[in-house]
Amino acid sequence: MESLEKQLKKEVVIIGGGLTGLTLAFMLERKGIDWILFERSTIPGGVMQTHKRDGFIYETGPNTGITGNGEVVELFEMLAPDCTIDIANPASANRWILRNGKWVALPSGLISGIKTPLFSFYDKFRILGEPFRKKGSNPMETVSGMVRRRMGKSFLDNAVDPFISGIYAGDPDQLVTKYALPKLYNLEQNYGSFIGGSIKKSKEPKSERDKKATREVFAAKGGFSNLINALVSRLPKERLVLGADDLIISKSDAIFTVTAKNLSGEKITVNADKCITTIGGYALKGLFDFIPDEALNPIMTMKYAKVVQVIMAFKKWNGPKLNAFGGLIPSKEGRNILGVLFPSSIFTDRTPEGGALLSIFTGGIKKPEIIGMSDEALLQMVHKELDELLSVSSSEEAFTEIYRYHHAIPQYDAGSPAKLEAIAAIESKHPGLMLAGNIRGGIGIADRVKQAFDLADTF
Repeated sequence: MESLEKQLKKEVVIIGGGLTGLTLAFMLERKGIDWILFERSTIPGGVMQTHKRDGFIYETGPNTGITGNGEVVELFEMLAPDCTIDIANPASANRWILRNGKWVALPSGLISGIKTPLFSFYDKFRILGEPFRKKGSNPMETVSGMVRRRMGKSFLDNAVDPFISGIYAGDPDQLVTKYALPKLYNLEQNYGSFIGGSIKKSKEPKSERDKKATREVFAAKGGFSNLINALVSRLPKERLVLGADDLIISKSDAIFTVTAKNLSGEKITVNADKCITTIGGYALKGLFDFIPDEALNPIMTMKYAKVVQVIMAFKKWNGPKLNAFGGLIPSKEGRNILGVLFPSSIFTDRTPEGGALLSIFTGGIKKPEIIGMSDEALLQMVHKELDELLSVSSSEEAFTEIYRYHHAIPQYDAGSPAKLEAIAAIESKHPGLMLAGNIRGGIGIADRVKQAFDLADTF
């Protein structure tokens, strides 16, 4: 029997059906651009998935986002009423930091900043001079180097180090501020300091879009799967090729040809004027037959944190009151977990009455070997630490689940310049090809949405 084959002509082909790819497809659809999207998984959304079990609602992948730009707020506005933004409960505004085995709230104002035991007296006094310090001249300065220079070692150890563990599962000694925390880097470069720059920037005129960037913690009402489903529901089903296998991208003259098999085994060949990838750097290997590996190597070999997420659900919570966003753990505490989020405190309706939900993260750049532990050993380790830190044994557990992510979070480290140069060189040599996704432009949910908006604006 002759195999099935379909040949199509499109303006744009998108590779990857995570948040970036789906948002881009949605924006192109609104513009009337003829597109098609290929996703290797049978489920759209990448790692951004919401699970429901026994009355609990929990996330795998990202648990929350920050409204760091107006584009992410506008996306929710466009998708209403099918999907609405869920702003975190004000009661979860506290951030706990572990110090000497006890939780301490990160200071949120002048008085709490003076009283906190997290920072040394010397650094508290020294911070008064931060606006007057000379700005750095090394564009490759690490996060730890910049913070130590401008704020002091105790701020690095007890605030920035756990923050980096929570966001990147990374190491502040390796991440380069210019690429990993560009807003912080630009505050110093453009305004001379963090404190003075923040004040000056807050007084600058803002566009209507910028005013929406309130930097609030958010999720999608009912879970991020509702965001993914709302995007998918607005896209023609025939343009989403899920379960795409044997995917290869070729190029002849100025036309890109993508071939793949769909779930039915049908071969699909698409000729397109533009090709946009939104997948991880590691996934680019073997994708293009016209780009040599050495040209892609700085992108394909970028480092990713290996992270394990453990979900612990409790029917009845008898432990300490979880009146916080969660707790982060400085490296110097010598713990095996990076931190724990309290989804049941951040958002309503995530647990049955009287219950609690913990999302624990472990592994990361500093302890990548943890991902290889057996389920039994991993749960024993997590239970031991959570019992010491949150007395979980006093509560009635409903269930526990484990999720492993071998390519959880890309690290914007010293390899970033070579990576960005490689991307620029490839795109310059092959007009119409765009390499996107979290290989550049930020790792947060708002970053992914903004990148999709920006890409759509090029059409």
